[in-house]
Amino acid sequence: MALPLLLLLVLHLHFSTAAPPPHFHPLDPLNPAELDQIRLIIQKSHLGNLQNLTFHFVDLEEPEKKHVLSWLSSGQQNSHTHLHPPPRQAKVVVRAADSTHELLVDLATRSVKSDHVYNGHGYPPFTFLELFQASKLPLNYPKFKASIHRRGLNLSHVSCLPFTVGWYGEKTTKRLLKAACFYREGTSNVFSRPIEGIITLIEVDSMKIIDYSDRFTAPLPESEGTDYQSKKTERKSTNPNSTNTHFTVEGHRVKWENWVFHVGFNARAGVIISTASIFDDEKKKFRRVLYRGHISETFVPYMDPTNEWYFRTFMDIGEFGFGRSADTLQPLIDCPESAEYLDGYMAGADGRAQKVTRAICIFERQSGDVLWRHTEINIPGKVIRRGEAERSLVVRMVANVGNYDYVLDWEFKRSGSIKIGIALTGLLEVKATAYRNNVDITEEIYGTLIAANTVAINHDHFLTYYLDLDVDGTDNSFVKAKLTTEVPTTKVNATSPRKSYWKINRETIKTETEAKLQLSSDVPAELLFVNPNKKTKIGNPVGYRLITGQPVNSLLADDDYPQIRAAYTKYPLWVTPYNKSERWPVGFYADRSRGDDGLAVWAKRNRRIENRDIVVWYTVGFHHSPCQEEFPAMTALHGGFELRPANYFDRNPLLK
Repeated sequence: MALPLLLLLVLHLHFSTAAPPPHFHPLDPLNPAELDQIRLIIQKSHLGNLQNLTFHFVDLEEPEKKHVLSWLSSGQQNSHTHLHPPPRQAKVVVRAADSTHELLVDLATRSVKSDHVYNGHGYPPFTFLELFQASKLPLNYPKFKASIHRRGLNLSHVSCLPFTVGWYGEKTTKRLLKAACFYREGTSNVFSRPIEGIITLIEVDSMKIIDYSDRFTAPLPESEGTDYQSKKTERKSTNPNSTNTHFTVEGHRVKWENWVFHVGFNARAGVIISTASIFDDEKKKFRRVLYRGHISETFVPYMDPTNEWYFRTFMDIGEFGFGRSADTLQPLIDCPESAEYLDGYMAGADGRAQKVTRAICIFERQSGDVLWRHTEINIPGKVIRRGEAERSLVVRMVANVGNYDYVLDWEFKRSGSIKIGIALTGLLEVKATAYRNNVDITEEIYGTLIAANTVAINHDHFLTYYLDLDVDGTDNSFVKAKLTTEVPTTKVNATSPRKSYWKINRETIKTETEAKLQLSSDVPAELLFVNPNKKTKIGNPVGYRLITGQPVNSLLADDDYPQIRAAYTKYPLWVTPYNKSERWPVGFYADRSRGDDGLAVWAKRNRRIENRDIVVWYTVGFHHSPCQEEFPAMTALHGGFELRPANYFDRNPLLK
């Protein structure tokens, strides 16, 4: 499921009008003063006279990449002065008079540079205010009150949550939500007691109920055994004055060991890593690895095709926003005591700056793993033992999207690797049923009976990452290095009893169509991103290797409407040429999208990607068949991938 917890709205979003800090980086996110300035600029423009003006997206208009790289190369990132930075502009999407306006706002001139009315398919993300208002509508609706009364329930214990509705072939669409309701009496686990059979259809722009369905009743799951609140005593810091001296955070610029990178935040993606470079001790300089990286979409389809469930096919990032869902991090639970924190800022529905306290934490991890080691006993009279313990730097954010909590990690290693980790935890989305034991089940239930009268529905999680790699420079190539079995030649066979070996056949992928790949252990291959213009001392092209997790592809039929919208999930790996406007794989307007924009459509142009500035799109997938141990609260499911140096250095960079 996918909906920010509305009850936390007032608790973790606070207004702020603090003065802006000095800019140390052209990709610094919009600060509170800038967000409030943007609001005033728009309100003073012609848009301020239109009805129902609401802000749905406010983000930095990303400067041209060449300007950012020029700024970096000038060394200004190390200076407390900011000479001739790229202009600070904002991309803003507002709704006014039931229309969607795309604006470019210039902060220096305090003006709206352009205003385009969007008339394509799909709609901008919902605001918290809209979701909150929609959640309250059923509670005052006479037909709903009658349904609750017939079930013998107390309306004061009912909570309703609005869900997105997707698209199922309609020629014309409206902004709609469907509300499902839950009975919270006796438990803090609201999702464990669904009131089955009722669906309320809400038109968002008018904020009215336009259809209501109460088709059947099912036994309400009991509250006993559903509460997940821990009985343990609260942990306290053993050193409340602890500070971490191994990394520095200056504004949004982070420096640790041999890494330097920029940490940003926006309402859609949440945490964003930019301009990551690693110091090469032999070359005595920082070398680029990643220009920009962030999670860019989630696709969470539930596998119940019945009337009350079929539409639950969420695109959390485009429909709601991971940044909007960012939760305030808990010291000693989400992050260790040595962590440093960054707040996150975004615009609310009224355009005012809102703050998420402790949205991001940064900490050094001592994992207990071995980074490298060796014991040598073949030197007469000596035993040599050498090695190092693993230490890494982690940047973490948690997106609380309704029942699910997504823990997002970017982990930087001294060896040059970047590990991207995802952990899924929280609560299962369940369906009420008459069945109390598996022996009673006589029909398809679309999931697992995890408690009496409670079915946890099967579903998928597809989390797609946008990775603008700049491996030692802008122009890179994608090389698929396939491992194949070979039979030795007759000449070799004459001197060796071996009958086979494997070798690597490297193929430089030239176009987008060739680059989209199904991944399988049956066809082993290394996935390399190299700079063909740079070589090591002995002549290997410098590169990074993508080490994937377990391949998980969508199992939905190609002509199923949710799959049409998320066509890119049929392939876990895509490579496209860099285009500043192409960042969201389902297209910019995800709500009620039709699959006519986004990654799968862009790649049909079959553009060249050899020796170009390229972007890698990688999807981490989970087929989630729930089990009883995940109820009433889930222990974390883990996934992720790694970007690892492959001939990037002339030797092990740890052995200085």
